[in-house]
Amino acid sequence: MNITKILNNNVAVSRNAQGKEVVVMGRGLAFKSRIGDLIDPSKVEKTFTLSEPGASAKFLEIASSIPLQHMLMAERIIGHAKLHLGKKLSDSIYVTLPDHISGSITREQEGIVLSNPLKWDIRRFYPDEFEIGCKAVEVIEEETGIHFDDDEAAFIALHFVNAEMEDDTQSVGGAYQVTCIMQEVCAIVHDTFQIDFDESSLSYYRFITHLKFFAQRVLSGTHYDDDEQEMLEVIRLKYPAAYACTERIGEMVEKQYHFAMTSDEKLYLTAHIARIQPAREK
Repeated sequence: MNITKILNNNVAVSRNAQGKEVVVMGRGLAFKSRIGDLIDPSKVEKTFTLSEPGASAKFLEIASSIPLQHMLMAERIIGHAKLHLGKKLSDSIYVTLPDHISGSITREQEGIVLSNPLKWDIRRFYPDEFEIGCKAVEVIEEETGIHFDDDEAAFIALHFVNAEMEDDTQSVGGAYQVTCIMQEVCAIVHDTFQIDFDESSLSYYRFITHLKFFAQRVLSGTHYDDDEQEMLEVIRLKYPAAYACTERIGEMVEKQYHFAMTSDEKLYLTAHIARIQPAREK
């Protein structure tokens, strides 16, 4: 491969055999090189090919501005996540995660420690992603000697939550807001029934999965259809307490997020709440 662009001494842009633009990384790979020079294969540590145009441009910017070690750590963590999550991740993770890791390391070296107020909710709502966050802080400590606690693991987890979302234009701030909405809904359900959730149950898992996509719809302003009025009335009569709880949730999201729940939204949410509420309340 020939160099088509030099980003820094360690990073260059080239084209593969299929003519696609690739980013190649390696210590000293582009040192004293010029456009058109052949790349020494023995110096190539990683090659990246991104399919999303927006992510590709941002990736080039990130790759040229942070240490190679931080890029390679992020790639190692992403590889682990892909293997263990088994979910499709947006190419945006190759931009947001190395940028975040590099920023966190810099802040730690400067003595700036950030707490994560949603740490426990992130751990509860996204246990798989939180485990990836824990693995990430292990990798960072292994390679840099810098120790991070669960707050940082939770921050990293949100990057993977965001990369799993259907709308890849959302920021990690969007994932944070999703978690806030989920937290608010769970608080209403808890206050209504005075229950501690059985986080190991299938009903709870289904409820939380529904909540994640519900929160995404709230933030994006998209709705289910509004054609289940008759079925909603059946559900309302069968599960009056769960329906009343759903109405409280509807009031909250309309007041705070200007989102009006449709009959379909209320139907599905009531059904999920009915499955996790105490039997005596049904």
